[in-house]
Formats: sequence, C-alpha cells, structure tokens
Amino acid sequence: MFEAAELGSKVDKATYAARVPALVTRLLEAQRALRAAQVPVVIIVSGVEGAGKSEVVNRLTEWLDPRGVQVNAFWDETDEERDRPRAWRFWRRLPPRGQVAVFFGSWYTHPIVARAFDQITDAELERALTRIEALERMLTVDGALVVKLWFHMSKKAQAARLKDPRKGRKGEWKLSPLTKKFARRYATFARLSDAAIRATDTQACPWHIIEAEDRRHRDLTAGETVLAVIERRLASPPAAPAVAAAPPAPAPGPTVLDRVDLPACTLTEEEYDEQLLAEQRRLFELTWEARRRRVSSVIVFEGWDAAGKGGAIRRVAAALDARLLRVIPIAAPTDEERAHHYLWRFWRHLPMGGYLTIFDRSWYGRVLVERVEGFARPDEWERAYREITGFEEQLVDHGMVVTKLWLHLSKEEQLARFEERQRTAWKQHKITDEDWRNREKWDAYAQAIHDMVARTSTAAAPWTVVAAEDKRWARVQVVRTVADRLEAAL
Repeated sequence: MFEAAELGSKVDKATYAARVPALVTRLLEAQRALRAAQVPVVIIVSGVEGAGKSEVVNRLTEWLDPRGVQVNAFWDETDEERDRPRAWRFWRRLPPRGQVAVFFGSWYTHPIVARAFDQITDAELERALTRIEALERMLTVDGALVVKLWFHMSKKAQAARLKDPRKGRKGEWKLSPLTKKFARRYATFARLSDAAIRATDTQACPWHIIEAEDRRHRDLTAGETVLAVIERRLASPPAAPAVAAAPPAPAPGPTVLDRVDLPACTLTEEEYDEQLLAEQRRLFELTWEARRRRVSSVIVFEGWDAAGKGGAIRRVAAALDARLLRVIPIAAPTDEERAHHYLWRFWRHLPMGGYLTIFDRSWYGRVLVERVEGFARPDEWERAYREITGFEEQLVDHGMVVTKLWLHLSKEEQLARFEERQRTAWKQHKITDEDWRNREKWDAYAQAIHDMVARTSTAAAPWTVVAAEDKRWARVQVVRTVADRLEAAL
C-alpha cells in the first residue's frame, strides 16, 4: 500500500507559491459553504512519526478561518479520560454542525501503538478497528464529513531526517521525542498501520495517503485533498431524508409488558419500610466499595408517564452519599445538543471511576418518543438500536455497571394518577397536555417499548421491567435491582 507514497514527489518553490493563493481562497469559500449547509467536519491527521504532521496542522489552521476551526491534539491521557471509556475523549471534542475539528492524533493512535508494543493482542486490535469503523459510519450517516489523512515517508527518509533534521528543512527540526522510539519499530508500525488503514478504508470514509518527504508537496497535497473532499460533499450532498412515516401499527400478540403480573406485586407499609431500609443500607455499602475500586455506574430510568420515576430516583439517592451521585434530567435537546449526534449529550455526562450517574430519561428517547411522535425518521430510529447497544458495550467493557429500568403500570392506574395530579394543587405541575396526548398513543408506545427491550436487552446491559402499579413495590425493586447489579459487578 505505502509504495505509492514513496515516489520522491516534490514541488518547487515557484509552483508552491503559485498554487497556494487559489487553494486558500477556495478553502475559505468551502468553509463558509459548510457553515451554511450545517455540515460538521472532522479532519484526522495521522501517519509516520517525523512526517511533519504538526506542520501540516499549522498550515491548515493558517489557511482556514480560525473562527470555525478547533484543533484537538490527543496526547497523553488525563486521569479524567482514563476514568472513562476511551471514546469519551473524542466524543466530547466532536464539532457542532457547520464547524471543523482537526484531530491531531485520533482514535487510531492508541490501538496501533498499543499493539506495536505488545500491550494488546491482535484480536483486541481488530475489535478496536471494528469499533472505529462503526463510529465513523455512525457519524457519517448522521451528516458529518470525516477526512482521513495519512502522512507517509520511507524508512530511509525517516532515518535521514532523524540524522540531520535541521538541514534544508524549515520547521522540521520540531521532531517529537517519540520519533526515535517509534522509528526503531518502523517495520512493525508499517505493518500494523497498513492493516488498520485497510480495515477502515470505506467508501464513506476513505483514507488519503500523502507522501511527506517533501514539505511543500506534503502541505499542498494535504490542503488540496481536504478541499477536494469538501467540495465533493457540497456538490453531492446526501439524498434528502424521507418524510417521517407514521409509526408501524402494533404487531398482533403479547408484548414483554404483558408478562408483568401487576396485581401480585404489592407490599404492605410495614413490609415496605423494612425492605426499603435494608436495600438502601446494602446499596450504601456497595457504592463505597465501588468507590474504593473505582467502579462507576450508569443507571437509566425510563417508564410510562406517572409511573413513579421521580419517587424511585429519590429512594436511590437517599441511599447514597450525595458526593458520589449525579442525576441528569433529560428533556428536549438544546440548540447545542441538536448541533451534534444525538449520543453526544450522553457521552459527555458519563461518570468518573467510583461515581454514579442517573439518567432520568435517556438515549432511548430515540427509539421511544422520537419514533412514536415522528421526531426521528424510520431509518434513524431503526439504526439506533445497534448504535445504542454499541455505546453500552463500550461502557461495560470499560468496567462500568449499566442498570436499565423500565417502570410499568396499567393504563387504568395511569389514568387514576393523572386525575389525582389534576386534583392536587402541589402536583398539578406534573401533568401537561403532552401527557394526555401521549396517553392516546398507548398501543404505539407499548410496541415501541417491546421492540426496545427485545433489541437492546443484552447480557452485559439487560433491561429490568419493574412493576410500578404499587409505588412501594416499585421503589424497593428499583433499589434492590441497582444493588444487585453493583454487587454482581464487584
């Protein structure tokens, strides 16, 4: 593969000086068009150590309007980053729609370097590359443009630069301290990089291999490649999405909710007080043990309107030291959140090691309310099942405990609670016109819930359907489930 980037290509000073002004003009025009089209762009700068990648990044930021460009250099991991799944550091730096992010170092760096130094196995590298390909596909389908640049130079050229990096190379004396260390394993890195490129070179996100021995050729080719990819995207945008279709009619037959024996799930007040206190004490001790071991938890609360999510969350919170817990209420996305992939706002709230985060509503809104109400197109919520399970798999692989709770009650009990809220002055804020509208779509929501559980309940992150007809039963069951999941992980 890399032979095509070892041809000795060069650009003389006059040619370079003649081509740059037009290139810069077109890049700025393309950047403005991207902003108008609301297309987010991620430019990945990777390649051989000593190939001048930092110089390329400097040149790109010089040629583009800096007000719309954010450079992200992924160097050593911080403690904050090590405490979360590896992809977290990249998700939080993804650009909003219409902006450009340059990733100097990227999601490719760690798996290649770790395999080169035998810190991971071939199977682990393959799995990491599979996840990278899935991430890039997910971003692209959502409308992002991912431009991947690989800067290559031969072993001989790298050795010459290491031997005399100053000679005739303006700016190229800025060699990273890692260059010599990595150069000693040139053949290993070349083999692994070739495999990584082949595994992730897709039609939607192709790699562009650039010969980097000559500085002017390298910079000019990088700029012209970025321009060509952007202009191609602007000239041929993705096909216009179809108008959101009506949600499918409920399939005949029972759903997972029909298996819940609501009348049998009750507790007396005495049983409730005794069992709740016992489970809260158990959860308190488990959370401090998790804190000691730096095991974090993500707890997802979903359920019917008026099913008692708020009360259940308060009983979990009452069992914990407030310093360990954060509750994230999820409502309609803000403008900032709408400018990113829908999972972005959830990635950014993941807890550090030893802490717990409760999501009051969650990423499952994509396959529930957005599906039923037509806020997401059928293709969007259909692919979300796989995107969500992939997201949760990364959390679990990192060591997080993922607990997912659906609070279920009957349609009759929901009506009784709605009417009670309307009668009770201090509860009236809990009932809205939207709640009544959602109730009219009960059957459609029931089918969406069934599909959600069937397609996203995994061994690592299973769903627990909690009978919530009796609030006492539900609260005890919720605290018990959270404790059970944490105890099993510990």
